[in-house]
Amino acid sequence: MAISSFELRRVMGHFATGLTVVTTVSAEGEPSGLTANAVASVSLNPPLVLVCVDKTAESHPHFTASKVFTINILNEQQENVSRRFAGKGPDKFVGVACRPGANQAPILDGVLAYIECRLVAAYEGGDHTIYLGEVEEASTQEGRPLLFFRGGYRQLDG
Repeated sequence: MAISSFELRRVMGHFATGLTVVTTVSAEGEPSGLTANAVASVSLNPPLVLVCVDKTAESHPHFTASKVFTINILNEQQENVSRRFAGKGPDKFVGVACRPGANQAPILDGVLAYIECRLVAAYEGGDHTIYLGEVEEASTQEGRPLLFFRGGYRQLDG
């Protein structure tokens, strides 16, 4: 028998993750995005990553329509950005400094890293869609990551 969603969330909360804002664009070219911690590297050759997006997320349909996304890996000073993109509403990008990447999906200023992707496949994953992207551009900068552990934001010690 499968465990409850509450119990799975509690147990998985013990797995510390980094936080990202995954961005894309609508068919009209408007920026769209959400906070995600279900992100992973899949393959080095070819370079593939995945992100899991809740089917009820406002930005969900834009991933398939645009066929692009960018994973913005947040630094320890960007908790407010994570909270903003975790919510709902059309004004997520108001006051958030960003620029369009080569794939036109927004790259947020100040992130530790960004990974620009072209969508190559989408898979059903229960209440989420698993989007597989081929990495076309990526960049990093120095800094410390914003983490999520046991239901709260965390930072590395030392």
